[in-house]
Amino acid sequence: MTSDTSPSLADALAAGTVVLDGGMSNQLESAGYDLSDELWSARLLAGRPEAVTQAHLAYFRAGADVAITASYQATFEGFARRGIGHDDAARLLTLSVDLAREASRQAADEGVDRPLWVAASVGPYGAMLADGSEYRGRYGLGVDELERFHRPRIEVLAAAAPDVLALETVPDADEGAALLRAVRGLGVPAWLSYTVDGRRTRAGQPLEEAFALASDVDEVIAVGVNCCAPEDVEPAVEIAARVTGKPVVVYPNSGEAWDAEARAWTGRTRFGAGQVKTWRDAGARLIGGCCRVGPEAIASIRQALGTL
Repeated sequence: MTSDTSPSLADALAAGTVVLDGGMSNQLESAGYDLSDELWSARLLAGRPEAVTQAHLAYFRAGADVAITASYQATFEGFARRGIGHDDAARLLTLSVDLAREASRQAADEGVDRPLWVAASVGPYGAMLADGSEYRGRYGLGVDELERFHRPRIEVLAAAAPDVLALETVPDADEGAALLRAVRGLGVPAWLSYTVDGRRTRAGQPLEEAFALASDVDEVIAVGVNCCAPEDVEPAVEIAARVTGKPVVVYPNSGEAWDAEARAWTGRTRFGAGQVKTWRDAGARLIGGCCRVGPEAIASIRQALGTL
């Protein structure tokens, strides 16, 4: 766990490579929890918080240095649809950070002797819609409207004192701009991570333009990609490093495809720990996995990077 004597995540990235965790939902599903409703893993914040802690702990045990909270799909609007009021929703958002922090304490008690960080997940607007639109972007909303949507949740998460805000799975440069506005002045570092298709965002903007938005934002300590095909990572790393000069974060999916209508994954795994050295050589400094990438894969990543 982090302490007053532990390096900041930004300092750790300047010094070397840091290992991220893997997919929260697949770890919870493998433990037998049903995540088929619109709140996805965020549903367990209210119903089974101890399950979230155990999922984080599994990744710390496997070798992850950073736990990403179960707040990706946790929004005031989404909770309201389930009859959860504003104050209780804010409490659950805060709880998502507390549970990850508790997992880091338990890992330390078990003998994990390295700095452990907590990243508060801020998913895209499309995650709240729960219709797969986070893989398309272009919601019909402007930057101002998207900032108004994101700001209240980001402010609550920032007040919970995570080590970093994970602005993740962003499909659209307009939404990236809105998120960057919302984190300015909060005093909490952030990373910005797009979901991509080749060298473009899911909404079709060139990655050069999308990454450039973060170049002069002091709060942003890393930029990159997540929730994408493994083969899309290497070119994105090169672009992100060249355009911003910042450390690069990458955590792709397993390579399987998400069927939004069936709410299921199809196809075969194309994620391999052997790829991570290539990503590191291209400039990636914060490396893990997203959907369908579990603790075994994270252990393999840590071993491949030689950071044990």
